[in-house]
Amino acid sequence: MKNTTLLTALFAFSFFQGCSGDKTETITLTGSSTVAPVVTDAAKRFEASHPGVRIEVQTGGSSRGIADALSGLATFGMISRDLKADESELTAHRFAVDGVGVILHETNPVADFSRQQLIDVYTGRITNWRELGGPDAKITVASKAEGRATLEVFLGYTGLDSADIKAGVIVGENQQAIKTVVADPNAIAYVSIGAAASEAAGGSPIKLVRCDGVEPTNENVAAGKFPIMRPLQLVSRGEVQARARDFLDFLTAPENADLIESHLYVPLSK
Repeated sequence: MKNTTLLTALFAFSFFQGCSGDKTETITLTGSSTVAPVVTDAAKRFEASHPGVRIEVQTGGSSRGIADALSGLATFGMISRDLKADESELTAHRFAVDGVGVILHETNPVADFSRQQLIDVYTGRITNWRELGGPDAKITVASKAEGRATLEVFLGYTGLDSADIKAGVIVGENQQAIKTVVADPNAIAYVSIGAAASEAAGGSPIKLVRCDGVEPTNENVAAGKFPIMRPLQLVSRGEVQARARDFLDFLTAPENADLIESHLYVPLSK
């Protein structure tokens, strides 16, 4: 009799626990490796004040973010460029601005590139650093893989097509480009200014160089002076549900601008 009473009590406890407990809602974001770190930090802060919400963040490039948002595999796609005309089914939610900067090894004396010089380097017209005031050494050209927003922004600035690029190294995420330059003093790459500045501040032997005479700083990005800029955005298809909308509002709220600035990006409030 006692055993029967105990089993009944345990069953009732489990039943009411299951009924009273709120289900966890999952928000999934995929895409840009430039956007992912700041969104991951924002997700942690959001989850701390919203215990019924779990946020999953995965990289894979802006093209993946677009595709997953369109197909419904992700609540939001993360992209680091503007939407294209054929992506009009999606709605963009901008939360920050970033610049795309050219990086070299810190030992390379070259400190400035004009637009034409970048075109000449990336199309193979200039192949030796000596032609740019650097050492007598062959230039290792690193470029982003197809589908990466940083590539599209760079192509937009230079006016080139991807077929015009003569790269010795193809990289995906910002960290791969930075590691290429760290390992090869003769390499050149282009990455998020925020990512590069953060790595340089952490001791990586790289440097951002001027483009068209403009310093690659957040101040110049915020003022619209730096020549290679792009928005950081989340994209969605259809109506955004309550918790997802809450996260969007959270990401753009002035009180959370410190998260964006900690990654050396420029929040919309600036």
